[in-house]
Amino acid sequence: MVTKENLGIIENLESAVDTWNNYLQQIWDLLATSPQEFRGGGIWRAMVSINGSIQAIGYALLVLFFVIGVIKTTVNISEIKRPEVALRLFIRFALAKAAITYGMDIIIGLFDVSQGIVGSIMGRVGSPTYATVPQEIVTAVEDMTWLSSLGLWAVSLLGSLTVIVLSLIMLYTVYARFIRIYLYAALAPIPLSTFAGQGTGRVGTQFLKSYAGICLEGAIIVIACIIFSAFASSPPHVDPSANANSMMWSYFLQLILNLLILVGSVKMASITVREIIT
Repeated sequence: MVTKENLGIIENLESAVDTWNNYLQQIWDLLATSPQEFRGGGIWRAMVSINGSIQAIGYALLVLFFVIGVIKTTVNISEIKRPEVALRLFIRFALAKAAITYGMDIIIGLFDVSQGIVGSIMGRVGSPTYATVPQEIVTAVEDMTWLSSLGLWAVSLLGSLTVIVLSLIMLYTVYARFIRIYLYAALAPIPLSTFAGQGTGRVGTQFLKSYAGICLEGAIIVIACIIFSAFASSPPHVDPSANANSMMWSYFLQLILNLLILVGSVKMASITVREIIT
């Protein structure tokens, strides 16, 4: 006989799985969203405004790093009078100034390239496969008595909370990627100004490499979601001959293991990208 407690167990299971599926869809949609579109574009407009206000500081640092670079790389001041040396210094200064002036275009361009990679991967898959609660567990729970279902209710509640926490960690990671993109966009003029000096240019290079890595994290996260979808398309094995408690524990352990693999892969996206581009 189906009791109120039995229904509560089933509701806990379905609620946890639905919560995960909803978060997975949110993550999938966020990965297809550009910084200009995220949250209606209000945050991006604020970052563009901050970038514009910091450009003046970037130009001042540009002159400073240029002078420092000239002093460090020129043995004799008379060398600057040589046409080839003067031309090299002028080109370096002009390129550094252009990097600051068109920094937002560089930021957007790098993101568009990575987003093209993400879009190509998503286009091959279409949409992620969602997790489901096996019918064998639902049937076994419905057939349980009120007394024997009490322990199972606690198990379902604990498992549901674990799934929700893992879902929130996943969503937080994707949101944090957007925050880092905004921070890089807002502060871009400062590290880009280091291109003016021969000895400081590596700072700007590292900045662009780090930003490109953040953008490529989207591709790593999409691939991780696809791997999880492959697991989800084959639900955790449930032995129909086992009792409901064993079935519940087996299902949750396998589901949580799959989720941990996905969350771990997403959390390690930055490390994976760093290993690829360095």
